[in-house]
Amino acid sequence: MKTSIPSQMKAAALDRFGGPEVLGMKTVTVPEVGAGEVLIKVETAGVGSWDSAEREGEMEAIKPGKSSFPYVLGTDGAGTVVAVGQGVTRCKAGDKVYASGFLNAKGGFYAEYAVVREVDTAPVPKGLSAEQAGVLAADGITALQGLQDALKLREGMTLLVYGASGGVGHLAVQLARRLGAKVVAVASGADGVELVKRLGAEKVVDGRGDADAVVKAIRDFAPDGLDAALVLAGGDVSQKALETVKKGGHIAFPNGVEPAPQRRDGVQLTAYDGKSNADVLERLNALIEAGPFHVEVSKVYRLDDAGKALEAVGKHHLGKLALRIH
Repeated sequence: MKTSIPSQMKAAALDRFGGPEVLGMKTVTVPEVGAGEVLIKVETAGVGSWDSAEREGEMEAIKPGKSSFPYVLGTDGAGTVVAVGQGVTRCKAGDKVYASGFLNAKGGFYAEYAVVREVDTAPVPKGLSAEQAGVLAADGITALQGLQDALKLREGMTLLVYGASGGVGHLAVQLARRLGAKVVAVASGADGVELVKRLGAEKVVDGRGDADAVVKAIRDFAPDGLDAALVLAGGDVSQKALETVKKGGHIAFPNGVEPAPQRRDGVQLTAYDGKSNADVLERLNALIEAGPFHVEVSKVYRLDDAGKALEAVGKHHLGKLALRIH
């Protein structure tokens, strides 16, 4: 199997950090597989809302080491395992997997091949297409860790998902319903409301509307106050909506939501990072495969058009954007 792996590959990469002009198609070296790692021939990659910040060098402060160039973007993707390193036991060549590798020193998924740790890979869930699998890892992990690990969501709890039509949000709505929560969702625009209704939220309201109308809709849904809220978008309407979380309730948000929710007396506030590990991927797959599950991919771009995808990710869209590599 290893003999068919080329030494060079095409990638959307940077020679330096900066604006849109620094991202271009390059020929780079295929990364080497180390112990505990797998080499994936990438079919599709997810376009992250944070990718532009990474392109500009804003993630350097949170990296363990200094970046080297050419620098390949792309936190998550899906494809076929073509080689495994020493000590790898769960993956073998030929397996269809999806995976994540945030700020991976060996390069990202905007490339024909990517190397990640075995613990950051999982089998593609039954029923998902290559595009859906390619955009799932980072946002799926962030959604599930917010719900299960931060909020400790349980059967019968009332939950607000704020930012419900985005990448993390539309997955969180479905996962929360599967965990037995009653969900009121704030989505973006009429198309966002329509999507989130289809995904099973009991009540959906347009966050672009009047703040008082948003608050009223939530209060009608949970007259005694909400048990919990997962906040995926900041702003004045968001802060007003969070006043509906009752004393003893809990608000969680992934780091990077700006402005961050403000602390309120009697309400627990948890900021967290979505962090990949074998356990969360296993839990995610089990919940996804428990019934029909939808991953919204609103547009698929060619690898050559990675720059256009990064431009589009900053504008209104539903769910996720993907790159088609192979």
